[in-house]
Amino acid sequence: MVARVSTVAFQGIDGVPVEVQVMVAPGRVGTQIVGLPDKAVAESRERVHAALHASGLALPAKKVTVNLAPADLPKEGAHFDLPIALGLMAALGAIPADALSDYVVIGELNLDGTIAPVAGALPAAIGANAIGKGLICPAESGAEAAWAGPDIDILAPRSLIALANHFRGIQVLSRPEPSIRANTMSLPEMADIRGQESAKRALEVAAAGGHNLLMVGPPGSGKSMLAARLPSILPPLSAAELLEVSMIHSVAGQLSGGKLSDRRPFRTPHHSATMAALVGGGLRAKPGEASLAHHGVLFLDEFPEFAPQALDALRQPLETGECIIARANHRVTYPASIQLVAAMNPCRCGMAGEPGHSCARGPRCMTDYQARISGPLMDRIDIRIDVPAVSAVDLIRPMQAERSADIARRVASARDIQRSRFEAAGLAGLGTNARCSTAMIEKYAAPDSAGLQLLRDAAEKMKFSARGYHRVLKVARTLADLDGNETVGRIHLAEAISYRIAGERLTTAA
Repeated sequence: MVARVSTVAFQGIDGVPVEVQVMVAPGRVGTQIVGLPDKAVAESRERVHAALHASGLALPAKKVTVNLAPADLPKEGAHFDLPIALGLMAALGAIPADALSDYVVIGELNLDGTIAPVAGALPAAIGANAIGKGLICPAESGAEAAWAGPDIDILAPRSLIALANHFRGIQVLSRPEPSIRANTMSLPEMADIRGQESAKRALEVAAAGGHNLLMVGPPGSGKSMLAARLPSILPPLSAAELLEVSMIHSVAGQLSGGKLSDRRPFRTPHHSATMAALVGGGLRAKPGEASLAHHGVLFLDEFPEFAPQALDALRQPLETGECIIARANHRVTYPASIQLVAAMNPCRCGMAGEPGHSCARGPRCMTDYQARISGPLMDRIDIRIDVPAVSAVDLIRPMQAERSADIARRVASARDIQRSRFEAAGLAGLGTNARCSTAMIEKYAAPDSAGLQLLRDAAEKMKFSARGYHRVLKVARTLADLDGNETVGRIHLAEAISYRIAGERLTTAA
């Protein structure tokens, strides 16, 4: 008799169906696992044997063969422990074999028979629901899996014994409930920043349209403080965005207690991060920082200090909204619709252009430092601003700065306008002007006659690329949305072009 249990192998955020086939037959005593298992799956033999022994089930002196079908698909991770154990229990008659036919099973086993949490419970539950099956997962992963839908049957036992008792009718496992992680930590407040009014305005525009932003200024001017306060003015994740973000974090094993959060991700990798750390990769092609920042912010402090190859690897995600990791034996795609925010000093010593300071190396110090960022990457940044040092007058003068909640209301209003515009055009999945196609932005951001003349003159003088031209239009459309105007005027284009001027100097250096 062959017992069959359904489980999944993860490719990106998708769960590929895998069937665990267990056969107990006469022959040389031992357990053999076949079907391209990795080291973690191969070691499950010992964990399964110990867990079954701890649960009071004696293994017969027979040959046990476990096949993970399809056999040519690589199997990775410890979540195959539980389906292998349940298949073995069904083959031995410890649980009814037909009881497992309606479930997809994932879970790691401890040696005492308890079930440990695993990554990927939410994608597994969504995949199981798509094929009309329920899910058996660890108790700690149940709250996460429950987000797949109210109709999916979910069993979340704490041990093998509890699950066996449920199938025998001795006890009943209740369905876990989805839960939201309480946001106990308050976000940094915009009112804490003194001065830097132009930088705060640029931050508001970037938040309203989802635009990429680069801040250039000397050390201590407040670039990192400004970036840290961007999440406080961003709207919360919608229900669809929440599931997308949570699926990526689930696969990466970064959902705390299986609880989801409606706050937008804010990832701040160190400048020593490798290319694989930024865009994903490694032995198991795990999601990188760009994918973990999906529908949120990827903040790169000390921008030129990142490896040039790692930075240039972000060019495709910024353009397409996804990270494609191609390897010899497989190809994985992770969503990466990110808002890039970067901060950098104007030169290595950090004081180029500041009154009363001069570089010992002269202009070459600034040129060489800024040239570490390639022109194509710089061309993908919509807003580039100079952040000068804050004067003592700004710090001493008592001044009531605008609070994050007030700015957040304007940002939410502008995003509602954009969402309504895209829904009317049949693009319900599009949320910000930054993600708008070139054809659509030319339609919805068509300037008036005065604005068109200004844009034509600026494009000729500053030698805008085609991408740069359309990104100016996107920023201008966002500025008009913040003002509640249907038409993009000259004043909106003038401000959008001003955000491009600082970056043209950096592009020339690159």
